[in-house]
Amino acid sequence: MSTSVSLYSKKENEIYSFLNKFKEKSIDNKSVLEWTKKYENPVEIADIVGVFIDNKDLFDINMWVSLDEGFYINVTNYNADKLIRYLFERYPY
Repeated sequence: MSTSVSLYSKKENEIYSFLNKFKEKSIDNKSVLEWTKKYENPVEIADIVGVFIDNKDLFDINMWVSLDEGFYINVTNYNADKLIRYLFERYPY
């Protein structure tokens, strides 16, 4: 199974600042413009999606989620809630 979250930004320090706020200390380079993390348990993606939407106005970042190989979903204010609900319906463990 290939589930992942990818963050993209055109501004340096945006992804670094967001991940530090999220407590995801997986990068040391502040100038990174792209970040991807794979998840063993797809339900764990719900946390970062929720934090992303709650803080979308503070950061110039785009988020893409991949639940299946080669299929990406752009996370927006309009689909975040449905995406989180879908995660818990599709992976009920």
